Amino acid sequence: MRVVTILGPSQSGKSTLTRALADLEGTLCKVHETTEVAAMVSFTFMAEDWAAIDISGGVENLNQAGPALAASDAAVLCVPADPEAAVLSAPYLRRLEEAGIPVFLFINRIDEASARVAEIVAALQTYCNHAIILRQVPIREAGQVVGAVDLISERAWKYIEGQPSALIELPKHMQQREQEARGEMLEALADYDDHILTELIEDQQVLAEEAYDVARRVLQHGDLFPALLGAAEHGNGVWRLMKSLRHEAPPVAATRSRLADMGQVLAVGCMADQVRHLGKTVVLRMLDNGQADNSPDDHKRDPAAVHNGGRAYHHGAPLGGHVLGGLAEIAAGGGAGSGFGKDREKSGTKGRGRGSARADLQPGDLGQAVKSDHLNLGYCYSAEGSTALPDWAQPRPSTYRRLLIPVQERDEARLSTALARLEEIDPALKVEQDAVSGRVVLNLQGPLHLRRVLATLESEFGVEALSELVPPALCETISRRVELPYRHRKQSGGAGQFADVRIEISPLPRGGGISFSDRIKGGTVPKAYIPAVEAGAREALREGVNGRPVVDLAICLTDGKHHAVDSSDFAFRTAGKMATRAALAQAGLVLLQPIMKVTIHAPSVFTGGLVPVVNNLKGQLLGFAPEQGAAGWDIFEALLPLTAQEALSQSLARATRGTAWFETAFDHYEEARGLALA
Repeated sequence: MRVVTILGPSQSGKSTLTRALADLEGTLCKVHETTEVAAMVSFTFMAEDWAAIDISGGVENLNQAGPALAASDAAVLCVPADPEAAVLSAPYLRRLEEAGIPVFLFINRIDEASARVAEIVAALQTYCNHAIILRQVPIREAGQVVGAVDLISERAWKYIEGQPSALIELPKHMQQREQEARGEMLEALADYDDHILTELIEDQQVLAEEAYDVARRVLQHGDLFPALLGAAEHGNGVWRLMKSLRHEAPPVAATRSRLADMGQVLAVGCMADQVRHLGKTVVLRMLDNGQADNSPDDHKRDPAAVHNGGRAYHHGAPLGGHVLGGLAEIAAGGGAGSGFGKDREKSGTKGRGRGSARADLQPGDLGQAVKSDHLNLGYCYSAEGSTALPDWAQPRPSTYRRLLIPVQERDEARLSTALARLEEIDPALKVEQDAVSGRVVLNLQGPLHLRRVLATLESEFGVEALSELVPPALCETISRRVELPYRHRKQSGGAGQFADVRIEISPLPRGGGISFSDRIKGGTVPKAYIPAVEAGAREALREGVNGRPVVDLAICLTDGKHHAVDSSDFAFRTAGKMATRAALAQAGLVLLQPIMKVTIHAPSVFTGGLVPVVNNLKGQLLGFAPEQGAAGWDIFEALLPLTAQEALSQSLARATRGTAWFETAFDHYEEARGLALA
């Protein structure tokens, strides 16, 4: 089976293109949907099994693209036929280049294009390090695109609504344009083939077979991104795209070699979901069988193994260090109906495709594993264990933070269990605990991501929860030096409690932390009790007078007294704590807020618009520069209060049309003006 990932901006027509590819030969296909972000369609084309993974649009959903790309032989980037919309494809071009996967660009809805195709390609090239070469040019009549010319075969095709395109004679008005475009394409290919270069220099005719062979090699090697044209909604250009995928996409061995640094990879978990009453389901792409090629006698017994070059992965063999609980093959044409729209079936229920729960999979095949809790999304698997996929396949930092509160208090434990399960199938979901409230904090990609998590909790785990803003992580410091004594004395029969201390607290510069020292002379406080005083003082600073941590101050134990019988570690710890709290009340508390260093990754066209965004959020601009290795992208750095991070997410989405993302790291504390101390 060959696997291709189809992705692109929202409203670019990805799902329509996926449906059109699957329906080319009218074969029955099946959709396996997971987490409402990724849907896999299995089908046959020219007697070969295929699967297309459709990734929903929106930068928030790119976290699901990494595992899918790692398991795919090639990718198709579906882009709008509009130069002004090219920037929306920038995050996808960047991810595809990082993945190093062969890529076809499909310029969709070409029949609605008003701009020249060359302008569309030039706009896309701004955000791509790879050269984008046109493999087709449109045929226009009365300003409308009615067909396309293939620049390698030099054949002209006229679009027919809902039917395969018709082969026509190349229109005379297109001949010069076709020759110019073909010459540009061949010059690009000649950079990677000396024979074609020689033919161009000597003004010889380049045969179509030669050009196709070089185009296949440069695609598989990742040298160029070819661009094709079409209108998926009308079935135009889809056949040419599928033929190109069939002839030029590399075999599964090349997919395995891209992950060679991960060791001997048997399989990649490319999709996952949690299904009520069934549990976790993981879609696996088998890349290897982990065994040597069969002997001639084995080939006689298993003809399928001859075709695939080795033994199948047998159910019952270890994967990830454990035997799988159940494994069902996902085969092309595995169900009735198209599988789209109302017929779409969720992974793990009816959409298991053809095969049994004890399937044997050849390299390249897809299988659905159930009752295998050791399998997670975002990992590749050997027989012995698992390894996280490379950095390029990992999600962007999850900077959208929300408190999560169960509607019913009795669901606290169930919520924790459910979130732990969701983390296993969603690498972008990070769960932590808020230090102030003790509540669960979710780190997500954005509001749509949050909406999906809440819906899954309710539908699959039966846990209804509400989200709230995370309270600001404020702290306090002191503004002046204070010295005071404190005596702790308690007598209630038997041994009493006695500790007398005199402490001095004084402010430190921002970032100075907390220091403790003593100036005890003559043993007024025995050395054995000094650590207890320090422990009590630090305990008082963790909560402070107003319940917030206190930072950037020095504490010094200057004097004290003890009792030979009633003094103890506990007594001096209590005295240290109460003395510190009393001193804080007199030391002029100042409210501090954390300042974060924010690094924004944004297309260069939007960089200028980020300056007012930072200024409006009371941030400080540090500078910006082109991002190394990312064509058309800038890195924009600023200092911003943590309390403004929520507003930054919203403002950034508006200012960059949802293309930018950011990461944050604590930098320092500074005085919070305009916020109440109590």
